[in-house]
Amino acid sequence: MSEAEDQRRGDRQPKDRQHREARRAAGGVRELRADCARCFGICCVAPAFAASADFAVDKPAGQPCPNLRADSRCGIHRDLRQRGFPGCTVFDCFGAGQHVAQGTFGGRDWRADPATARRMFDTFAVMRPLHELLWYLTEALALTPAGPLRDDLAAALTETGRLTDGTPEELLAVDVDAQRDRVNRLLSRAGEQARAGRGGVDRRGAVLIGVDLRRAGLAGANLRGACLIGADLRGVDLGAADLTGADLRGADLRGADLGDCLFVHQSQLDAARGDQRTVLPRGLRRPAHWSLTVTPLRPPGAPAAGGRPSDRRSGDGRSTGRRR
Repeated sequence: MSEAEDQRRGDRQPKDRQHREARRAAGGVRELRADCARCFGICCVAPAFAASADFAVDKPAGQPCPNLRADSRCGIHRDLRQRGFPGCTVFDCFGAGQHVAQGTFGGRDWRADPATARRMFDTFAVMRPLHELLWYLTEALALTPAGPLRDDLAAALTETGRLTDGTPEELLAVDVDAQRDRVNRLLSRAGEQARAGRGGVDRRGAVLIGVDLRRAGLAGANLRGACLIGADLRGVDLGAADLTGADLRGADLRGADLGDCLFVHQSQLDAARGDQRTVLPRGLRRPAHWSLTVTPLRPPGAPAAGGRPSDRRSGDGRSTGRRR
């Protein structure tokens, strides 16, 4: 490990303690990570998906995926990417699956009780976004010092948790969009407060597909909801950047520093590309499909060995290379 990374890890230790304390004080008892062994493969049945780059086949809502086994496990789990199902590898229910299976429906398997199946799947469609909000609220509490905003975040966490503990009928009556809007306003304020003084650019909702962002200066940036599919972020310092809901599918994070990014969850990393030099946020793991080798990062505009600069895109999306 380099001296610089040692220093970064040391600088994050107080924040790591704050994060653990926030989980214990405000929702740490609630499971916000998927435990597939305690679910019934609900996420493999309830949602619909279409044949695409993410899924090899069409599947209607409520119909089991052809790869789902009778024991509720995936038959091709180790080979999902190779078999054309990368979309499955980046899905995260934030613990909603086992909550519905073991809590809301008391351990009743939809296979053994077909009459329950439809209600269970409809309930999961409500539970999953609520659990995602719980995850974001817990992260926001770890970032926010004592004061009115932290009190509001704690109250929203309690209220959202109360909603997830309802009966199937109560859950199906929840206005998820309204709850999401209320929580997102608080999360946005928490992100702004955490980024204060960093002078980051505001690229909320920006469409940056395939754009070379190595010169963009994204430390402290607001990238909430940005579309960064295939973006070149090699070696970029993303310190304190707010990545709430940012689409990182295929984004190149090799050598990037995400150590202090705000609101990054595991499935975002799983959807991106990186290597051993990529600095990760606390508590997140390096995806198995990331490169195990560290390749030197050429500065923007530098030619490849023995060649000319390739045609590329600048930070504003304009072509900067030559064509012949």
